[in-house]
Amino acid sequence: MDAKVTLSFDEDVIVQAKEFAAKNNISLSRLTEFLLKKAISKTYSSLDELPVSDWVMQVSEGEVGYVRQPKSNKALKKAFYTKKKLK
Repeated sequence: MDAKVTLSFDEDVIVQAKEFAAKNNISLSRLTEFLLKKAISKTYSSLDELPVSDWVMQVSEGEVGYVRQPKSNKALKKAFYTKKKLK
C-alpha cells in the first residue's frame, strides 16, 4: 500500500533528480523509494557507512546539509508561516 509523504530538498537536486528519473523511465517517487529501500536493507551504524552508487552521485552535487527542524508545534507553525510570508 502506498502512502504519501512530504519531503524538502534543494531545488537544484530536485531538478536533476527529475531529469535522471525521466531518463530512466521511473517516477521520482519510485526512485526515492528505491534509494530508501537500499538504505534500510542492511544495518548501518552511521550515514557515512551507506553505500552510494556512482549513478546516485550523478543526481546530487556538493555537500549534504542536514537541517534540523524545531520540535515544538508552536515553533513549527512559526517557521511555516514565516516561510510563507517570505514568498
